[in-house]
Amino acid sequence: MTESAKTSTNPETLALHAGYRSDPHTGAVAVPIYQTTSYEFQDTGHAANLFALKELGNIYTRIMNPTCDVLEQRITAIEGGAAALAVSSGQAASAIAIQNIARSGDNIVSSTDLYGGTWNLFANTLNNFGIEVRFVDPSDPENFRRATDERTRAYYAETLPNPKLAVFPIGEVAAIGNDIGVPLIVDNTAAPIICQPLKHGAHIVIYSTTKYIGGHGTSIGGILVDGGTFDWAKHADRFPLLNQPDPSYHGAVWTEAAKPLGPIAYILKARVTLQRDLGYAMSPFNAFQFIQGLETLPLRIREHSRNATAVAEFLLNQPDVTKVIHPSLQEGETRRRADAYLTGGFGGLVGFELAGGSEAGRRFIDSLKLFYHVANIGDARSLAIHPASTTHSQLGAEEQAATGVTAGYVRLSIGIEHIDDILADLDQALAASRGTAAAAE
Repeated sequence: MTESAKTSTNPETLALHAGYRSDPHTGAVAVPIYQTTSYEFQDTGHAANLFALKELGNIYTRIMNPTCDVLEQRITAIEGGAAALAVSSGQAASAIAIQNIARSGDNIVSSTDLYGGTWNLFANTLNNFGIEVRFVDPSDPENFRRATDERTRAYYAETLPNPKLAVFPIGEVAAIGNDIGVPLIVDNTAAPIICQPLKHGAHIVIYSTTKYIGGHGTSIGGILVDGGTFDWAKHADRFPLLNQPDPSYHGAVWTEAAKPLGPIAYILKARVTLQRDLGYAMSPFNAFQFIQGLETLPLRIREHSRNATAVAEFLLNQPDVTKVIHPSLQEGETRRRADAYLTGGFGGLVGFELAGGSEAGRRFIDSLKLFYHVANIGDARSLAIHPASTTHSQLGAEEQAATGVTAGYVRLSIGIEHIDDILADLDQALAASRGTAAAAE
């Protein structure tokens, strides 16, 4: 970490300064794009030390890259973690997070409240690899304990799950995992800056950097952050992949190999085995784009949150809207969790249901003019989509219902445009939808 960032724990400062100050040869302040495949070794001893993990350094860009390294250091500092690994997409981050500690015959316990692509990855693709995913309702944290057995390797959840937007009970489930010896992996994609899961007990945090971290819809990427707080060696029987000799790396025992480097056994193994073998590498150019986005993320997420809250209040008073889904409108235990785990805002996502169902959702989206109709969240610009026919269409009706998707559900990702313009577009689209419906009658 640079000297300018060492004394700060504030994300606004860390997002600008952590991991890099300036180029020692040119004085350039912007992080360079190291568009290279490989790196010259100082001598044969240096090369041998790198390959033997006696020291960390650059070998090949599929495994590590200096531009990616700055992004990894910067996000690690913001999250308060031990180390990070940048990968090619958010889906890659979800997959590698599980594959790093689970193999055929093992299982994980996951929240039902998931992005549709993650649900499909867990229910189908991982199942084809022999890894069972047991889905449980997170409204009762004890469901995770009840679903756990001796082959359970992780708990998995989203902080602010899309589309339910009911904040996950991070501390409660992490405590259960600590009792049993099961780490909690949290996808924090929809709540960067406003939630820091590691501080609430989570052990691994992942992101689709494509979303709010990038912020401009230009690049695909993901990242895993190792909190360094889970004692993998203490639970050696549950985690043989980290505690038994690994034949893919000269018999390395990762909990032992990582000791001279810090509490990074999990991320070290992910980098030098799965990243090496499966090639989930983030491109240096995309890493540069994410660093640019990260620098303004603390400011943008505030505006996203402020605008989204205003949109939720606006929709609450619309006659054709039967339900508005936003943390600011929740009650009881769900609201308590939102207040406990989200700070500085409730995020930029808003969901709502239209009385006219799927057809009403289609008419509404087709009438939008300012909002973009795209399958993404977290852009600086406002976005809208009808999940039942797009992002969650690969799920069956029961699976859609479990994740919170109904036929008339519309998801909005609120941008940082002026709130008056956002509300005006929503108002005219609702009016156009009503006019079309009346004409059809």
